[in-house]
Amino acid sequence: MSDAVCVKKFVLGPLETNCYLVYGGKSLKGVLIDPGADDKSIRHFISENHIDIIWTLNTHGHADHIMGNAAFAFPVMIHELDAPCLTDAARNFSFFAGVNVPPVAVKKLLTGGDVIDIDGLRFHVIHTPGHTPGGISIKCADMLFSGDTLFWEGVGRTDLPGGSHKALINSIKTKLFTLPDATKVFPGHGPETTIGHEKRCNPFA
Repeated sequence: MSDAVCVKKFVLGPLETNCYLVYGGKSLKGVLIDPGADDKSIRHFISENHIDIIWTLNTHGHADHIMGNAAFAFPVMIHELDAPCLTDAARNFSFFAGVNVPPVAVKKLLTGGDVIDIDGLRFHVIHTPGHTPGGISIKCADMLFSGDTLFWEGVGRTDLPGGSHKALINSIKTKLFTLPDATKVFPGHGPETTIGHEKRCNPFA
């Protein structure tokens, strides 16, 4: 059995939110990043591959990234500044979208610089505010899960309450663009990219 880090992407909901299952090692333990809906294909994949999910990691607290938290019922981690979104329909914008996000208690509050270690599988928390005050990106090996901070040739919107274009661009330039060019970027929406490509081609950053 390989010790390599494995990533499985699921595209969920009307906003086509990317949910990532990240796992590896001989123990096949891992995390579920941004479950935007309760999806049978995720449950089937976890069961068929005997994966032990230890945490749900939310890159931020908007409804399309947290909708499936309660249904999957894995312990939830989120940045301390976005934690109120898990129980407040006004903050996660589910109230305005006319959808119901079941409230979930946070198991662990995150801050920038935290490292989540799961049997040697290490997830480094990078605080990247701008899309939301508590937005984070998560680095694991040569991969970056950027939430709604950095997209393929795009960036996250900043016109919602709590957003800041200045903070978003600062997060990208000072925290993400300092990573190696070969770093693979797995965003919250859309296709994968690399840090090098975005440094060369992203018209917004």
